[in-house]
Amino acid sequence: MDSVLNQYSIETTDYQVGQDNIQKWGFDVHNPVFGISAGLILLCLLSLAVVDPATAKSALDGVKGQIISNFDQLFMWSANLFLIFCIGLMASPLGKIRIGGVDAKPDHTTLSWISMLFAAGMGIGLLFWGVAEPTAYFTGWYETPLGVEPYSAEARELALGATMFHWGVHGWAMYALVALSLAFFAFNKGLPLSMRSIFYPVFGDRAWGWMGHFIDIMSVLATLFGLATSLGLGAQQVTSGINHVFGTDGGLGMQLGVIVFVTALAVISVVRGLEGGVKVLSNINMLFALAVFIFVTCVGFGVVQDSLPTTTMGYLDNLVPLSNPHGREDETWMHGWTVFYWAWWISWSPFVGMFIARVSKGRTVREFLFAVVFVPTLMTTIWMSVFGGIAIDQVINQVGELGANGLTDISLTLFHVYDALPFGTVISVISLGLIIIFFITSSDSGSLVIDSITAGGKVDAPVPQRIFWATIEGAIAAMMLWIGGTEALQALQAGVVTTALPFTLVLLLMCYSLIKGLRTERALYQTCTA
Repeated sequence: MDSVLNQYSIETTDYQVGQDNIQKWGFDVHNPVFGISAGLILLCLLSLAVVDPATAKSALDGVKGQIISNFDQLFMWSANLFLIFCIGLMASPLGKIRIGGVDAKPDHTTLSWISMLFAAGMGIGLLFWGVAEPTAYFTGWYETPLGVEPYSAEARELALGATMFHWGVHGWAMYALVALSLAFFAFNKGLPLSMRSIFYPVFGDRAWGWMGHFIDIMSVLATLFGLATSLGLGAQQVTSGINHVFGTDGGLGMQLGVIVFVTALAVISVVRGLEGGVKVLSNINMLFALAVFIFVTCVGFGVVQDSLPTTTMGYLDNLVPLSNPHGREDETWMHGWTVFYWAWWISWSPFVGMFIARVSKGRTVREFLFAVVFVPTLMTTIWMSVFGGIAIDQVINQVGELGANGLTDISLTLFHVYDALPFGTVISVISLGLIIIFFITSSDSGSLVIDSITAGGKVDAPVPQRIFWATIEGAIAAMMLWIGGTEALQALQAGVVTTALPFTLVLLLMCYSLIKGLRTERALYQTCTA
C-alpha cells in the first residue's frame, strides 16, 4: 500500500518546519526572512523620513499610475480568471477534498469562522465605503461607471451594482485562492504555513531557497505596510468622526492617541492568541455590526425594500460589462476604481489569505470556497443595499448634509448619513466603537500572519515576537502621520499597490500549483477508498 500511496504524493522533501530558524532573546525567527524584512522596513522608513512626503507621494503615485494604466488588462482578466478558477474547483471532484485530511474536524463553529473571515477581510471598509462609494458613483464625484449619466435612475442602480462589484465575488475569490493554497499545503502536506510552500510542487526544494525567501519577504512588506497605512488612515477617520460627534477639535495628537490605543489593545489580543483574541473580538464585532444594521434597516425600511433588489439586479446585470476591460468609454473610472481595487485586494491577499487559512482546517474545498467567496458577498450585498441605498436616497431627496452638499468628506460620509436619522448620535458612537474594534482585529490578525511568515511557517510564534510585530505596525503608522500626515500614508499606500503586479503573476502560478497538489490528494483519496 505504501508504494501505491507514494506514487500519488507530491515529491517528498526533507525540509522541516523551522529548520532555518534562530532562537534568541525570546524570538524564534526564520533566517534570513526576518532579518531582511526588518532591514528593508527600516530602509523604507528612513527613505520616507529623509525625502519630502509630497515628493515621495508624487513619485510613487507615478509608478502606481503607470502600473494601473499599462497593466489594466492583466489585472482585470486575472481577477476574472481567479473567480472562474474558484467556481470550477467547487464544481469539480476536487471539491470533496477536506483541508487537513479525511478525518479532520473544524476548529471553529461556522458562525465564529465567518465572523473572523469578515473581520480580517473587509469589515472596516463596509462602514466607510458602504455609504461613500455608492454616493460617489451616483453623483459623479470621480467619473461614473460605464459612463452613466449622474443623478439618473440608471445611475442609482449602477452605483449600487458597481459598489457590489468591487466588494463582491471577485475580491473574495483572490483571498480564497491564496487561503486555500496555504491551508492545503500546510495542513494536508505538512509544509510550513508560508507563501513559499504553495510553490513546492512547481519549484521543488528550490522553494526553501532564495526564490522562497523573496516571496515571503514581499509578503511581509506588503502586509506590514498595508496594515500600517490602513491604521494611519483609519486613525484620521476615527479622529474626524470623534470631532464630528462630540464637537472636539483633535488633530495629530488625537490621531496618535487613537493609534496608541488600538495598538495597545491589539497587543493584548495578540498575546491572548487566536482563540482568546481575534475570535472573541470578531464575535463582538458581528454583534455590534448586527445591532447597527438592524437599527438602520428599521429606520429606513421603505428605502431598503427597493434598494435591496436594485443592488442585486444592478450587480448581476452589470457583472459582465464591468468585468470586461476592452472598449470601455469609462476608462478613467475603471482605472481609478476597479483596477485600483483589484491591485489593492491582490496586494492584501497574502495577509488575508494566510489568516483565513489558519482558521479553516477541517472544511472541504467546496465548503471552504462557497463560504469564503459567496457568503461574505451575500452579507455585503445586504449591507451595501441598506447603507448605500439610504445615502443615495438622502442625496435624491436633499436630506441632511449629503442632500445639501453632496460628497464632501469621505471620512465623515457615514456620520452625515447618521445625522439625518433618529438617534443619529447614539448610532454614531456605537459605530465609532465598531470601527475601533475592526482596526484591532485587523492589526491582530496581521500580526499573527507576519509572525508565521517570519517564524518559518510556525503557527504559534513566541509571545515576544507577537508583541514585536503588533507594536511595529502601530509605530510605522504613527511615524508616517508624524513626518508627513496623509501624504506620507498615501505614498506608503501607493508603494503597497505596486506590489500587486508581481503578486498577480504569483497568484496565476498559484492556480497551477494548487491544481497539481489537489490532484495528488484526490488520487490518494481514491486509492484509500478503493
